[in-house]
Amino acid sequence: MALDYQWFQAMEDRIPKGEVRTRFAPSPTGYMHVGNLRTALYTWLIARHAEGKFLLRIEDTDQARKVEGAVEVINRTMEQCGLTHDEGPDVGGPVGPYVQTERRDFYKKYAELLMERGGAYRCFCQKSDDAGLHGAALGAAATKHECPYRDISGEESEALAAEGKPYVIRQKIRPGTTSFDDVIFGKISVDNADLDEGVLLKSDGLPTYNFANVVDDHLMGITHVVRGNEYLSSAPKYNLLYEGFGWEVPTYIHCSPVMRDAQHKMSKRHGDPSYEDLIQMGYLTPAVVNYVALLGWSPEGEEEIFSLEDMVRIFDIKRISKSPAIFDMAKLTHFNAVYIKAMAPEDFAAAAEPYIRQSVHNLAIDPAKIASTLQQRCERLTDIPTQVDFYDALPAYGIDLYTNKKSKSTAETSLEMLTAILPRFEALSAWEPEEIRNAMTDLAAELEVKNAKVMWPVRIALAGKAVTPGGAVEIAWILGKEESLARLNAGIAKLTAE
Repeated sequence: MALDYQWFQAMEDRIPKGEVRTRFAPSPTGYMHVGNLRTALYTWLIARHAEGKFLLRIEDTDQARKVEGAVEVINRTMEQCGLTHDEGPDVGGPVGPYVQTERRDFYKKYAELLMERGGAYRCFCQKSDDAGLHGAALGAAATKHECPYRDISGEESEALAAEGKPYVIRQKIRPGTTSFDDVIFGKISVDNADLDEGVLLKSDGLPTYNFANVVDDHLMGITHVVRGNEYLSSAPKYNLLYEGFGWEVPTYIHCSPVMRDAQHKMSKRHGDPSYEDLIQMGYLTPAVVNYVALLGWSPEGEEEIFSLEDMVRIFDIKRISKSPAIFDMAKLTHFNAVYIKAMAPEDFAAAAEPYIRQSVHNLAIDPAKIASTLQQRCERLTDIPTQVDFYDALPAYGIDLYTNKKSKSTAETSLEMLTAILPRFEALSAWEPEEIRNAMTDLAAELEVKNAKVMWPVRIALAGKAVTPGGAVEIAWILGKEESLARLNAGIAKLTAE
C-alpha cells in the first residue's frame, strides 16, 4: 500500500490557520428541528463573536436516510435566520468540497494512512458494516466487536484485500485511558477497554459518521465543535483518531438537549414542532431565533430580547448551561408578541396581510388599516384570521352581547344609543376616525353618559363580537360608511324585534 505523502502535505497546507473556524454540519434528512437550529446558531455566534469563519458542511454519507429537498430546507432556514456562512457547498472555499459524498476519495486515503500509523485495521468479517454507524455515535449500547483479523500482519491484510475479499476498516483502540476537556462538562476520562472498535470505512468505500466527522473537521481547520451531549460517549474515540493522525484536537462544546418536558426530549415523531412548523404556526423568525438562543445559554443581566447583532457582541460559550432546556411554547409566544409590537407598522402590515386575506376577501377593505388595529394585540400571525373575519360578513350573534357591566350597557340602553347615533353618522361628510369618534363622544356628553355606553353597542352592532382588535371607531372607519350604517340598522332591527 503505497501512500502519496505529498498529497497529504498538500491537504495540510491548504488548511487556514490563525482564526476561529466553526461549522454546522447537518445531515439532509428533512426538517430543521429546534436542536439543529440551536447548534447552528451557537456555532455561528462563536465564529462571529471571534470575527472568524462559519462553514456549512452537508454530511450525506448515510444515503439511506437522505431526504429529497432536505438541503434546500437547510439553506432556506439558515438564510431566513440570518446565519450566513463564509464557506459551503454554494459559495465554495479553500477546503472544499463541502458535501461529504463529494469527498469520498479523501476518506479512503486517510483510512489507509491511519492503518499505516497503527490506528486502524482491515476487518474481513461479514456484516461488519452493521457496527459503527450513526447509532453508535449516539452512545447506543452495542456488543463489542472481537475481530480475528485485528492483529494479523500488514502483509497478510494486503494479501486478503488483493484477493478481493470484502472488508471494512475499523479503528484500533490502544490500551489505557483517554481524557478530553469539554467547555461545558469539564474533564472526562474513559477506560479505553470500554470503547468499541467501530467501523471507519464501510465496504462500499463510504465513511461512517465518526470517521468522516473527524477527518473533515481537521481538513477544514475547525477550531470549535458544537454538538449535542449524546456525543460525549463518542468523544474519546474521536480523540483517539486525532491522536492517531497526530492532529490537534478542537475545542469541544457538548450541549445538553432541548426537552419537551422534564422527562422527554423534543421529537418530531412525537409532534414537537420544527423550525418550519413554528413559522407556519405564526411565529416570527427573529423571535424564534432569540428564544432558541436562550435554550441553554444565559447572558448576563435580566434582559432576554436580543437581536442577532446583540448576541454576536455578548455571546460567551462559558455561559452555556449543563442543564437540559425545556422548550416553553408560552414563553416563545410572549417573545413573539414583543417582536410583533416592535415591528415597523408597514412591516407588520406586510406580514399580516396574507393572514388577513384568509378571512377578509372584500377587496374594498384595506388590510393595512386592519393591521393597524392588530399590531398591539397580536401574539401570533395565525391568530389573525379568526380575529378579523367579521369584516367580510357580520356573524350571527345574540342580543346578550349588548349587555356589558363595565359600560353599564343593556339591550334597552343599546337600542337607545344606536338609534341616537345613527342620524349623526349619516350626517358625517367625512368618514374619518376623528369625525367618527367625535360623533360618539359628543352624543355621550349630551346624554351625560360615559363614552363607553355609546361605543359598546356600536362595536357590537358593527362586529357581532365582544372581543375585537380595535374599537368602534376603528371598525367603523375600516368598514366604511355604507356598510357601517347597514350594520347599525341591522342591530337596531335585532334589538327592536326582541
